[in-house]
Amino acid sequence: MKLNELFSYEEIVIQCHDNPDADAIASGYALYEYLAFFGKNVRLIYSGNYKVGKRNLQLMIEELDIPIEKVDVLDPPEMLVTVDCQYGEGNVTHFDAKNVAIIDHHQISVKMPQMFEIKSNLGSCSTLMWKLLKEEGFPLEGNTKLATALYYGLYTDTNGFTEMDHPYDRDLRDTAKADKNLIAKFKNSNLTLNDLTIAGEALKDHQYNDEYLFAILEVKPCDPNMLGLISDLVIEVDKVETCLVYSILSTGIKISVRSCNKEVKASELACSICDAIGSGGGHAVKAGGFIQINLLRDAYETYCKKNRIQHRKTEKGKKNPSKREINEFLGYRMIEYFLQSEVIYARNYKADFSKMKLYKKNPVSLGYVRLYKVYGIGTEVNIRTMRRDLNIKVKSDQIIMICDSGEIKEISEKEFKSSYKAIEEDFQPRDVEYNPTIRANGSEKMKCLMHYAKKCIFIGEEMVYARAVSKNIKLFSIDDEAEYKCGVKGDYLVIQKDNVKNISICMKDKFSEYYREI
Repeated sequence: MKLNELFSYEEIVIQCHDNPDADAIASGYALYEYLAFFGKNVRLIYSGNYKVGKRNLQLMIEELDIPIEKVDVLDPPEMLVTVDCQYGEGNVTHFDAKNVAIIDHHQISVKMPQMFEIKSNLGSCSTLMWKLLKEEGFPLEGNTKLATALYYGLYTDTNGFTEMDHPYDRDLRDTAKADKNLIAKFKNSNLTLNDLTIAGEALKDHQYNDEYLFAILEVKPCDPNMLGLISDLVIEVDKVETCLVYSILSTGIKISVRSCNKEVKASELACSICDAIGSGGGHAVKAGGFIQINLLRDAYETYCKKNRIQHRKTEKGKKNPSKREINEFLGYRMIEYFLQSEVIYARNYKADFSKMKLYKKNPVSLGYVRLYKVYGIGTEVNIRTMRRDLNIKVKSDQIIMICDSGEIKEISEKEFKSSYKAIEEDFQPRDVEYNPTIRANGSEKMKCLMHYAKKCIFIGEEMVYARAVSKNIKLFSIDDEAEYKCGVKGDYLVIQKDNVKNISICMKDKFSEYYREI
């Protein structure tokens, strides 16, 4: 969906979910500003039993002049757009409308209308609105109030930017020209004395698994940032290596995850807990997510069948799991995560070559960039890809290689000349969600790395042993023993014939393109 598709309608109502949070308010405000700019008759509303009562949200609305209104009845508008929620969900009051559109960053849980934009891998709906506005060329630079709203929406929905991992989230954080004084004012009005009481009760009732060294805590409904504060405290306990803190809400479960074990990325654990029932993400040590209650019902029923557990149903059908059942299910997902992966340290790995086949690397096409043609030698730059941020200093003999997925690798000019043939054609990756960007450290101006990328062909002689893996893999390579690379069941473990310590992972859908059996 493109925002300009809404131009077909003159009367448009934007609806946030009931009891809206900062992300919902910011997202709705962004869409309101866009449509009002083009002269549409637009309203921004929410409904439900309660008016916005939290002081930080009241300040946000007052200081940024956000024209949001609470309504209990609504005449059917020509177009109703729900933001940060999905029309038909339990957390948004139902209003009839002639046409409906949805903009959200949660997993799809209801039947979608003809017009919708869902990006469940983003940390906030504010990020999605920022992305959509950028694609429309909407002028964000001079609108400090809008930039502040979107920045704060992302901040609150990702626990102070600690529970996000998508590059678009990082782009919004790094480039939004927000009023930092107002942001500080909002932050300092966020928690209440009751939140402190809730935290104390949660810490008293923790559960601990001494086999996998993790703790689980349930927290009563409170400000989402409270979960992160509790997680930060729990992970400092000497016998806790990972922890899950969660709160059961009317529409689902908000989770916060922490890890101090280098073999467990918090972001990966959060994604595993929320797999197929919500969305999760973050960093190696801090992450979070949300599980949607209607998706949890089906997953819990499957869990009960698999483990032969009797699950009660109502006459009307499926019943939401109880608090005890939710706790058991989350504990099961934690243990399942630890059982599903094999950890490999390349330095110590002893491969069974009798179970591997020999392959030769194909002459695949890649992209390459000489960084000194983008920034001067000695400039410290940040290169952002879908998976990571790379901070390096520009050198004269430095080449950045780019694969079809948009991921990068740094090699020397000498290695490039010995293994690749340059072709004076622009490089266009075929399968990329996020085009790599580059910017000088300290600068807000980003450049698209693809604008400078040229094509090259691999011409080297590389022989490898490889096998498909039967379970998920966490690989600590010789080059980076601080952080592992992930492979899923069906991907290939690849070992260089001339250097058996040089081990990598190749995705199953790319392997036949890169290698051929001898």
